This record gives sequence, C-alpha cells and structure tokens, in this order.
Amino acid sequence: MTEFRIDRLGAKGDGIAETSDGPVYLPFTLPGERVATNPLGGEAEPRILQASPHRREPSCPHFGACGGCDLQHADDELYRSFKRDVVVTALARAGIDAEVAPLVPCPPASRRRVTLSAARAGGRVLLGYNAPQSHQIVAIRTCPIALPAIERALPDLRRLAAILVDRKRPLRLTVTATASGLDIAAAGGARLTDGMRGDAIGLAMDAGFARLAADAEVLVKARAPLIDFSGITVEPPPGAFLQAVSTAETAMAERVLGHVDGAKRVADLFSGCGTFSLRIARRSAVHAVEAEDGPLAAQVAAWRSVPGLKPLTTEKRDLFRRPIPAKELKGFDAVVFDPPRAGAEGLCRELANSSVDRIAAVSCNPATLGRDLAILVAGGYRITSVTPIDQFLWSRHVEAVALLER
Repeated sequence: MTEFRIDRLGAKGDGIAETSDGPVYLPFTLPGERVATNPLGGEAEPRILQASPHRREPSCPHFGACGGCDLQHADDELYRSFKRDVVVTALARAGIDAEVAPLVPCPPASRRRVTLSAARAGGRVLLGYNAPQSHQIVAIRTCPIALPAIERALPDLRRLAAILVDRKRPLRLTVTATASGLDIAAAGGARLTDGMRGDAIGLAMDAGFARLAADAEVLVKARAPLIDFSGITVEPPPGAFLQAVSTAETAMAERVLGHVDGAKRVADLFSGCGTFSLRIARRSAVHAVEAEDGPLAAQVAAWRSVPGLKPLTTEKRDLFRRPIPAKELKGFDAVVFDPPRAGAEGLCRELANSSVDRIAAVSCNPATLGRDLAILVAGGYRITSVTPIDQFLWSRHVEAVALLER
C-alpha cells in the first residue's frame, strides 16, 4: 500500500496528490485527506486514513458504482466552491480576467430530465447509468437527483426497457417530467414488431405516461407533454433538448432577459424549443435559429398560442457549418447563444466583427466558453458578469452565463 496526501480536486472531481513523479489522481478523495491505495490497482477505491472535515456520507446507495455523480461525498461548501473554481480556472486558462459570481445551486430531487441506459444481462434487463469510465450499466433502484415522478416510474421504465431493448446494443431512455406526465423517448432499441409495439403502448397507457416515442416514431400520446417557459407552454418534439432543471433554467433566463432588456431586436442562436426566445418575445422582436425543424415548429406553435407577444421569426440553420456573418447581424441589438459542449467558435468570430451591442453567452462547457469569450474580448467586447449555475447536481459539470457589451 502507498500513502498519499490529497492536495486539490481536479477538473473531473478526482483528488490529486502531487508527488515527485507527478500528479496522482485518486477518485472519491478530498483535499487534505491522507489515503492509502495499491499502486497496482488492486483496490477499487483508496482507503481513507484521515478524512477531510468536508467529507459527508453520500445520499445514494449506488454512489461509487454509478458514474452519474462524482462528488456526493463532499459537503455543500466544498462542492460549490469546486464548481465555481472550474469556471474560474477555465477562464484563466483562456486569458480571461473576469469576476465570477458564487454558484447558483440546485437542490436534490430537482432534475426533470434524465437519460437511462438499458441492456440485457443473461435473463435480466439492467436499467440505470453507466459505471465510471465504462459502458457497463449499473442497475439503479433510486436516483436522488431526479424528480420524484421519475424515481417512482423506475419499475415501469424497467418493464418498458425489457420490451424495447435489443439483444446486441444498449437502449437509451430519455425521460422528461412534464406538466402533463412523463415523456419517454427511446433510442437504439430493437426493431419493433407489431407485438412489441402493442406491448409498449399498453404499458405506457397503464403507467400513465404522457407520450412514448421510439426512434422518433410516436407510439402513443395520451396527453401533450407540456413544458412551461415562464407562463408560455411548449410541446417539445420527442427527445428535444431541454435544460435539465427548471430552477436552473429560470436563473439563466433571468440573467439573459435582464441583459437584453430594451433591445428592439434580438437573435437567439442555438435556440432549441424556445427556452430564451419565447421569454424574450414578451418584450422584444426575436429571431430564433436552430438546426432542426421540430424545435422551431414547437416554439412557433407556443408563440401563436399567447396573444400580445412581439414578432418571432425562425430560421433552420446549422450554425457550426454556417455561422451567421457579421454583416447579417447588423440588424440586431443583442444576441443570445447557447451551443452544445463544442461551443460557438465560428459564430464568435463573426460576432467579434459585428456591431451588436450586447451578448449573452450560455454554456455547459467552461473550457469552450473561455475560448469563445477570449475571441469576443479580442473583438472589443467587455465582460460584465459571469455566473456559474448548477443543474448537474453532484457531478463535475457546470453551466455558466456570461454577459458582454461593447
């Protein structure tokens, strides 16, 4: 056995011990702890010899085996500091000198969307999350990050997986808690026979699911699955992107709307189903750009259902392959963008050459956010605030909203 003292947490939540041979990464350890581990990897986890005062008992019986949570063993003080520091460090590495606000936290049992995996194992079907750094599925009985409606449905979801799962590849179930019930989108399942389709529909009806889709085919819709965007209800297409926690979404929207308030015309880029564009339309004309037809159609339908909103126009466009040129951005007072983890490098290069007054950048990847902000700052923008927002509880992932102006 070899002893180590943990000096700090790494970006992935592992404890790091600095040694003469370089850093040693030890999972599920905390700064200040003394731990012992087998250098040949004989133990799954390091043995704690001296625990940190910030260590606490994890709330989930699957912690450590399930790869969904990295930091349930850290108390709130250390955990929130770690998440803020992830953003601070990413920006510093990109050469960004900006004040980063305290983390906006999210509570347990608040996640409205989870993606579960299922696979056959002998005569059983396992339903849960992948083990850390593995494709092995850890079957779960509970999930303390998910809304109770999702947790209660785990037995029915396991039975549904047994109907849909393929023998050779894992099935993914994206489960969203909506105002009208659970919305289930299955992907990667077996080719449906009439019998499988009938069994899946019967189970969905008995379980009270609002909608069930398999590889974009809607098998049954008992009720329209509705998501509320501050009083505007949207029916998203099956599996469409949504922010994982509604309170986190509200925190993002408050900062974005406050920043673009007073703008006559706003561009919402990577708009999804209208998380920001529909809220913005209460005060400003908005142009929403997204790569797929379904989310655009969903927000147009929601916009039409609410009288008195400002004009909403939409555009189907792959912003990675075709960023909007600076000259086409001339008619906008403000721009909002919320890209996938790859960020918005091409778009930011165009924005840096534009005359847009205000930008709200929303990101789930602090590293690409830092890169994108550096491009904008070099183009003459000034960062007025950066706020980290938690919606991936007990994981290393963190959202952030950065506001800029010329």
